[in-house]
Amino acid sequence: MTSSGGTSLSVDVPKMRAYVNHPAADSAQIHFTYLGPTASRSALASGADRLQFGLKLHAQDACNLIYVMWRVEPESKLVVSVKSNPRQHSSSQCGNRGYQNIKPRMSAALAHLGVRQPHTLTAVLRADELRVFVDGGLMWQGGVGSDAVAVKGPAGVRSDNARLEFELAADNPDAALSSQDAGCRSGPEESE
Repeated sequence: MTSSGGTSLSVDVPKMRAYVNHPAADSAQIHFTYLGPTASRSALASGADRLQFGLKLHAQDACNLIYVMWRVEPESKLVVSVKSNPRQHSSSQCGNRGYQNIKPRMSAALAHLGVRQPHTLTAVLRADELRVFVDGGLMWQGGVGSDAVAVKGPAGVRSDNARLEFELAADNPDAALSSQDAGCRSGPEESE
């Protein structure tokens, strides 16, 4: 992940995980421009070849958090998952275990994501109710459960095989944080 000046960041690597240096966040927003797939691709720990990116909420660690992912390939859709491994805290401990995809009470189909078109993805958690917006329109709504809400941690962003330019904001989605407030983690403990 590199800074491209001001508050904008870019990613051009198969796997990127970042978080905001803010102790806890119930909402996050990414203003992004999708630039296409990365030159090389990396499979997920499950072996799946997926092109996706999205937000993390309540990211206590690599084993306990909420994901709001925009899957681009193999099909375009929003997927909300809770990863829960209460006694484990690094990817070397939990690997790709503990994921539960959450069924929404309401969802709408995503349009095909075009290259070089700017968009905004916003996730807002109130109590255990999560609402996800794309470009200001409600696209997903459902309950994530009290266990996911009980886990506390910062917001962040994740990408798999996607090139992006983006700005990330947490708890104040209308004001993107400076690139100095974003932290990057790398290594096997942060791989999934």
